[in-house]
Amino acid sequence: MSAVTALPWSRPLTRADLEQMPDDGHRYELLDGVLIVSPAPRPLHQRAAGRIFMQLTEACPAGLEVFTAPLDVVLADDTVLEPDVLVARQSDLTDRDLPAVPLLAVEVLSPSSRRIDLLLKHSRLEAAGCPTYWIVDPDEPSLTAWELADGTYVPVGTVTGTQPYAAAKPFPVTITPADLVSAARP
Repeated sequence: MSAVTALPWSRPLTRADLEQMPDDGHRYELLDGVLIVSPAPRPLHQRAAGRIFMQLTEACPAGLEVFTAPLDVVLADDTVLEPDVLVARQSDLTDRDLPAVPLLAVEVLSPSSRRIDLLLKHSRLEAAGCPTYWIVDPDEPSLTAWELADGTYVPVGTVTGTQPYAAAKPFPVTITPADLVSAARP
């Protein structure tokens, strides 16, 4: 029988509460003190996230590093996110987490995360000053990219299928949505 984690009822959750969550295959994140629990992703999601990771890693310059979830991005004591893929300065990392905004956060949509990724995480990463945010929809397939301009995310590109997206930030890389989800390796 698994242990039951008791959560406080009278206050927003914090990072300390998050550390008490069980290692049970779920993904636990905090968004402004609210616990978000996601099930394990499906294979299509993992394929897309893995391919983005590989392509970003191949193009990544010295001083930066690419990670896949789970890696805690600590935006505040009450906000700890785990983007599916992220790019960070190596100098911003600790041996435990990323206590700073990433240079790029990428979310791959799942049926259970669609609204959270498109609305809540988008808004919170924008407010925290994350310079670039990408959403990949593996079902379409598509990629939509935003960049921060004067504190607000501005759409800088939307591509579908075999259309390539040539990103300039956080470094030059070209991503083609169909290649992210094809069962055949690109």
